[in-house]
Amino acid sequence: MTLLSTAARRACAAGLALAACLTVTPATALTTAADGGAPAPAGAGLDRYYHQRLDWRGCALGPDDQAGRDLEKAGARCADVTVPLDYAAPRGRTVTVAISRLAATDTRHRVGPLLLNGGGPGGPTLGDPPAIRAAMKEAGARYDVIGMDPRFVGRSTPLDCGWPVGSAFFSAGLSRGSFERQVTLQKDLADKCRATNASVLPYVSTRNTARDMDVVRGALGERKISYLGYSYGTYLGTVYTQMFPGRYDRVVLDGAIDPRRYHPRLMRGVEPENERALADWAAWAARRHDTYGLGRTRDEVLATADRVFEASARRPLTVGTAPEAFRLDDTQVPFVVFNGIADDSDEARSALGEQLSVLAEAAAGQPTRLSPAFAETLRFALTGEQSHYGSVQSAILCGDVAAPRDPERYWEDIGASRAEHRLLGSLTNNIGPCAFWDRPREEPTRVRRDAPVLIVAATGDPRTPYDGSVALRGLLPSSRLVTLEGANRHAVYGYYGNACVDAEVNAYLATGRLPAGDEVCVKPAG
Repeated sequence: MTLLSTAARRACAAGLALAACLTVTPATALTTAADGGAPAPAGAGLDRYYHQRLDWRGCALGPDDQAGRDLEKAGARCADVTVPLDYAAPRGRTVTVAISRLAATDTRHRVGPLLLNGGGPGGPTLGDPPAIRAAMKEAGARYDVIGMDPRFVGRSTPLDCGWPVGSAFFSAGLSRGSFERQVTLQKDLADKCRATNASVLPYVSTRNTARDMDVVRGALGERKISYLGYSYGTYLGTVYTQMFPGRYDRVVLDGAIDPRRYHPRLMRGVEPENERALADWAAWAARRHDTYGLGRTRDEVLATADRVFEASARRPLTVGTAPEAFRLDDTQVPFVVFNGIADDSDEARSALGEQLSVLAEAAAGQPTRLSPAFAETLRFALTGEQSHYGSVQSAILCGDVAAPRDPERYWEDIGASRAEHRLLGSLTNNIGPCAFWDRPREEPTRVRRDAPVLIVAATGDPRTPYDGSVALRGLLPSSRLVTLEGANRHAVYGYYGNACVDAEVNAYLATGRLPAGDEVCVKPAG
């Protein structure tokens, strides 16, 4: 998940359908490494991009730009990198990719640049270098830590479809009628993107982002780059290793996606992991019934969540007071629950406890007040305040792999999951805008090259399940896997505070040597 607002960061993994046959265009000829060929040289019209001179400057865009000020306080500088919109037509239209650099301070032992991606897809990473530098401890001083807002994200050339919501990730609800309303909404979201950004949508893809990464490498004057990616960022990192072999050094992939399963319906199939995370949270909340009033046992808390879901299907729940009041129906309530179970820290669990308490009060017809954090989450999901985030996330997913187009396919999947996964199955199997998108221009990347990378994963990860990291480990025989047992957590290194995981990653970043074998860390009891 990403340095967006708190609400957007928590939603980053929420938006990720089965790959259909994709049409190959001439753009594929630029780098055929994914198909076993060699990467294209910097020539073929790309020299001016690889050899451009970067104009480093301050990062703050004005007195109210806190993220920019924080970067400057840490000593970072920022620049824009020019890249071609279409790598098959490098003399045509260009776009910019915004980067930040926190330069190495131990220049005698400098390793080189460490490029970051916090996930999403569609999450900005420009502001991440200070936090990552701190997590790296002594190793951090040896790297230029590079934040990069991928094309059309954050401070890069923007893309915004003018959506009335910040994410396309909603539930089908409990009825055929609510599903049909979702079909209408998702088609409208796709139509808005086509109407406002048709000229760039074909070029919003992971493969083009990987190409941009390599241009950044060249513009920095480096032979190789190191990389740290979370969630979707693990897929981007994997793609880079396949497209540009020999151009990467140390690579850490945290919360990995099985690249064979990457598609717009990536959340389909993760119901068991999320049900376990929800049940663990419910047990936690039951022990705090006096605080949240949701039930004294795990089953009572789960029953409360189900009652709230049913109540929202009968009549939308009104939460908050004017001027910030929201109405949530059964297509929206599951998002709140799903959003709250990606992290098993007490802070995250408390937030969901407070939010479900508010929804339970609304279901009982009582007036409610929203915390600033809950209001931010609802603004993100239910208003157009973060339209650009949902727009770019969908554009990347839909631009990478085609989704099934027949709404009945989704309705059948929803029905098949509903008996066992009543609350979450209608969310993870719901239709999205990719069902109405134009087909991708390139085939998805296939992993055909080994890569000696370090993979980090928690066994209870509810967003990119642990078996995805195990699968990637199998696809890359020279890789190593660091497993965190006992944690329902998405994104571990540097953010979760597990000393064992952090030490394993930092040792690799410091020495460049992978562990001799796979390693296991354990979440401390408590």
